[in-house]
Amino acid sequence: MKRIILFLLILTGLTSAQKKDPEKIIEQVKEKFAKVEDYVVDVNIKIDVERLKAPDTKAKIYYKQPDKIHIESESFALLPKNGLNFSPSALLDADEFTSIYERTDTINGHKTDVIKVIPLNKILWIDEKEFIIRKVESSMKIGATYTLDLKYENNFDYPLPSEMIFTFNSDEMNMRNKVMDDTESKSREKQRRDTKGKVYITYKNYKVNKGIPDSVFEEKEK
Repeated sequence: MKRIILFLLILTGLTSAQKKDPEKIIEQVKEKFAKVEDYVVDVNIKIDVERLKAPDTKAKIYYKQPDKIHIESESFALLPKNGLNFSPSALLDADEFTSIYERTDTINGHKTDVIKVIPLNKILWIDEKEFIIRKVESSMKIGATYTLDLKYENNFDYPLPSEMIFTFNSDEMNMRNKVMDDTESKSREKQRRDTKGKVYITYKNYKVNKGIPDSVFEEKEK
């Protein structure tokens, strides 16, 4: 009898997992982020990359729905602006994609739904209660990979992170160079193949839904 009950419990759990709709979960993430019409935030960027010395960078980020972003900084920043844009529209940058529910996972005590997105080659860890993105893994055609780990303040009214860690690895970007025999090519291959590191970004002083004129973003484009 105990074995039958255990079997039924396992079967119920499997059935429950199968009922999760990845498209519905992603839609709930988008709906929650839709509360953010615009924001301005101060960021501090710390770069930790092998063989690269770079000072900490301070910047101000302006964002406006659906995908406008403008960055003001007096110093050099390694991270491209797309890496700073964690909005669902930026992460799901395709007109059509297929989402596959993979499993549940726990990140820093938060239970998440793990969803794979094709053909974007991205895996999303979505908080099953808060419907915020806690982690992203992505692989590119050229062989590079990156991971975004996002942290949020408790009791914050908007799905905006307080910290993000951008980890990248381009070990395989130039695998084709392995067939070359000349010393110079091999040296360049090793130098580029070993490119990996982390970028730590902290967000402070959010101003949300205060209204940002389109001219802010138009000036950036000139």
